[in-house]
Amino acid sequence: MKYGYGWVLKFILAAILVGVGIYLQFAKDVVFTITGVVIILFSLLRVVPLLKSLNKEVLRTINLIEIIFDTIIGGVLVYIALSGKVEESATWEVVYRYALAFFFYARGLVYLASVTFFGEKSEIPKFFVHIGALTVGTYIATNPDFSPEVVALFLLVIALIGGLYLGYDGYNGYKNYRKFQLELNQGKGKEKEKDLEKKKEIILDEQKEDRPYVN
Repeated sequence: MKYGYGWVLKFILAAILVGVGIYLQFAKDVVFTITGVVIILFSLLRVVPLLKSLNKEVLRTINLIEIIFDTIIGGVLVYIALSGKVEESATWEVVYRYALAFFFYARGLVYLASVTFFGEKSEIPKFFVHIGALTVGTYIATNPDFSPEVVALFLLVIALIGGLYLGYDGYNGYKNYRKFQLELNQGKGKEKEKDLEKKKEIILDEQKEDRPYVN
């Protein structure tokens, strides 16, 4: 393919990302839904690769228990959002806060337990990421001012970054597409194709000449 239409999809995805990020600032139930879905996907998509790569049964058991609890938490958040209960009582914000705190803290705790007590090898970046998870979990649990609005603002930042990335990538794709269209309209496209075919023929001929003859 000399050109593609992937830039169209990237433009659309960038617009959706930014639009959802802005909408999250006004829709608390959507924050619950997205958080729950992210936790569920993060948990379930890790099951098979994680359990296959762990070399101790006790590590498989611990991680599986964490995944089960995380999936339940994510499912509860999605249920609360879809049932329309988010705006009924401030209690659901407390549930959201502690559910998120448990998710981060449990991930960090399971990781440190695996490395410290069960000999699981790790890398330096991974170590600091999980220290960060413990810190975030502790902060969320101990900060009474933490609310879904904080997560909505964080998701907005992520959406803007993702939108800019997709927009820039789509812009480059569209620029290449228009360049191809310009060459096509000027008749240069076919000339380039002919030049490429000639170069291929020359290379093939040279390869044939280099081959030894066998009687």
